[in-house]
Amino acid sequence: MAALTLFGTLAALLRPHAPRPAAPTSEELGVIEDIVERSAKTCARLALLGDKSFLLNEEKTAFVMYATRGGSWIALGDPIGPEQEHQELVWQFRELADIYGAKPCSMMWARPPCDLRGGRTRSGQDRGEGSGALEGFSLEGSARRSLRRDCRRLEGQGLTFSVVPASDVPALLPELKGISDSWLEHKHTREKGFSLGFFNDDYLKRFPAAVLRSQGRIVAFANVWCGAGREELSIDLMRYHPEAPPGVVERLFVELMLWGREQGYRRFDLGNAPLAGVEAGPAAPLWNRLGTFVYRHGEHFYNFQGLREYKDKFAPEWEPRTLRATAAWRCLKRWSI
Repeated sequence: MAALTLFGTLAALLRPHAPRPAAPTSEELGVIEDIVERSAKTCARLALLGDKSFLLNEEKTAFVMYATRGGSWIALGDPIGPEQEHQELVWQFRELADIYGAKPCSMMWARPPCDLRGGRTRSGQDRGEGSGALEGFSLEGSARRSLRRDCRRLEGQGLTFSVVPASDVPALLPELKGISDSWLEHKHTREKGFSLGFFNDDYLKRFPAAVLRSQGRIVAFANVWCGAGREELSIDLMRYHPEAPPGVVERLFVELMLWGREQGYRRFDLGNAPLAGVEAGPAAPLWNRLGTFVYRHGEHFYNFQGLREYKDKFAPEWEPRTLRATAAWRCLKRWSI
């Protein structure tokens, strides 16, 4: 027993431990910002939240953004930067995790990535991401009747829409903070992070803001992500005052999509619908069947079906998003992001 205790103690002391995610240096952040600005993917802007660590390639033209929880390293999305750099960066991420004895995971890969550990992996299509072309978007036709009716009703109530340039956003931050705090209190929730933005002055002042005003006061807002080359447009943090008229969310989406069309953007990314579209037949893996059960019966915790049905109003094209890990259960049970 003494020998086993000594062996266990030595093993624990000698085991490599993953370092705490360190805030990027000002030099590193400058490089990250340059890469993000050149990216057509709007989701690349999540790198500017300030809650992630980064792995840069040697040429400093691409990076992986990730966070650590317990013994797991979770990469968010594909590497950002030239596609020819992606595979090498994924392998570097895997090797760095191995050095610290961590388990590499990846969340929201747009396509099946290369195997993170060269062995068996578990994968599940646990979410979909919707996007729609902006070139032909309008409120005309029977398919958009309900959206058209809601927008006209809000126009009759005096709501006005505008996109505030990033340079003018700092002056609005106190007013936006009041709306955000009221929204969080009304929803009985707290700020999240990692794959979702949270209210942070330094983060929000980097982007334009779409706002709805009633009698001169802002009642709803969203920070606007503009992809390079006007390829993609999207939003991240969207908040509205609890006393705002019903339908402000739809109005904000519609007005921003119409604005994006006028500005020459090609597509609008509506974001994810978690757990939608998971295969759940008798031969489906346990993870898939569990995900389907949560999607159908977990409305108390998160409006899974309602979110998918709401985004379907805009007739998006849905694409699968996956979570991949070498030992999915051991990784996920420690995951508190």
